[in-house]
Amino acid sequence: MDLSQVKFDPEGLVPVVVQDAKTGEVLTLAYANREALEETLRTGRSTFYSRSRKALWRKGETSGNIQEVVEVLLDCDGDAVVYRVLPHGPACHTGERSCFHRPLLPGKPSLGFVLAQVYATIQERLRTLPEGSYVAKLHQAGLDRILKKIGEEAGEVILAAKNQNPEEVRWEATDLLFHLLLVLAETGVSLEDLAQTLWERHRPQGSPAPS
Repeated sequence: MDLSQVKFDPEGLVPVVVQDAKTGEVLTLAYANREALEETLRTGRSTFYSRSRKALWRKGETSGNIQEVVEVLLDCDGDAVVYRVLPHGPACHTGERSCFHRPLLPGKPSLGFVLAQVYATIQERLRTLPEGSYVAKLHQAGLDRILKKIGEEAGEVILAAKNQNPEEVRWEATDLLFHLLLVLAETGVSLEDLAQTLWERHRPQGSPAPS
């Protein structure tokens, strides 16, 4: 990023939107001065300027909840910045994942957000294999058993669709997606890998590949 393109306000600050690079969820709105932006670009860790303390604020310096920055974007007018991050812990000082956790107009979660959360839970279950876990049980039964479940669930989706029953399709497709996520985790394929491949196949002509 060419920082000469950034339009800082009279106090030398620019607003920074922090976004989860995996799910697109907005985590925080903060501010950065030139020094904070330079440090973020140099270290790959979210750094801001605290208006209350009048000092640099290195996210996670005391809490341990760092944010690994994978991309920094400047908006079209040059007066706002986005940090796309991989968060290691909650973004909010309250312990919530996002600072934006008080809905004024409640909405539905995005598919990308839900898939990322379920995938992360599956990965955790595979690491810890807790007693009574459905994921642990399937993992211990072996990959062939998981693949058999994929076939079974796909068949259920087909039957529901043939019956033209949207509610059934919804439930059966959810089961299929869950078991597909388990196969991805078992074989070491990430959601980012999947997104990259889908984008490369279906992106509009001339659109750049996502980072």
